[in-house]
Amino acid sequence: MAQPVIGLTLDHEPPGGYSKFPWYAIRENYCNAVRRAGGLPILLPHDPDGAAAYLDRIDGLVVTGGGFDVDPALFGAATRHPSVTTKDRRTAFELAAAKGALARGMPVLGICGGQQLLNVVLGGTLIQHIPDEVPNCVRHRQPNPRDEPGHTVRVIAGTLLHRITGAADLAVNSAHHQAVKEAGPGVVEGIEDPRHRFCLGVQWHPEFEINEADRRIFRAFVEVARV
Repeated sequence: MAQPVIGLTLDHEPPGGYSKFPWYAIRENYCNAVRRAGGLPILLPHDPDGAAAYLDRIDGLVVTGGGFDVDPALFGAATRHPSVTTKDRRTAFELAAAKGALARGMPVLGICGGQQLLNVVLGGTLIQHIPDEVPNCVRHRQPNPRDEPGHTVRVIAGTLLHRITGAADLAVNSAHHQAVKEAGPGVVEGIEDPRHRFCLGVQWHPEFEINEADRRIFRAFVEVARV
């Protein structure tokens, strides 16, 4: 396959700002990163009932980030933190698309909130507000621009992320207040499921391509989608 088609999920906003009517949105660099990695990006509107039809037309799925949260009820939480905001139709579509993609053996890349969604799809839970659950944690909503690194993450040897990046430590950008919960001490910044051909989630934003490791993530993802 010369150029795999990569579907990217969109954000959704109510009337105001760009339009007086509801509108979809995505940052340009998501599409640019896919194109530079050799893929053809297409954008996926929020139609949970149409998820299978979209999957019929793509070779890989990127679940993007956004300024909202997965409903805690979806991972069995009995309470909801006051900071949590949801976009229920977007989440319903992304759940359907991610589940369907994995069932088909399609490569899936979850970015920031997309990693959190992917973790819920895989049966995991989330920290609803990092400052309340991880004492003395580094700031994960970095004050400096998103196209600069905000902190460093450790990469576990032998993982998919380690094989892709070839690095034990990565300087990453960071813009989140939730995180994967069920794991070891600290804040989980990357997840994978080795039962699938390519099932990777990263908590930062590699579409900004602030280093070679970010570019390698997209190239590895698109290369699997090519097969």
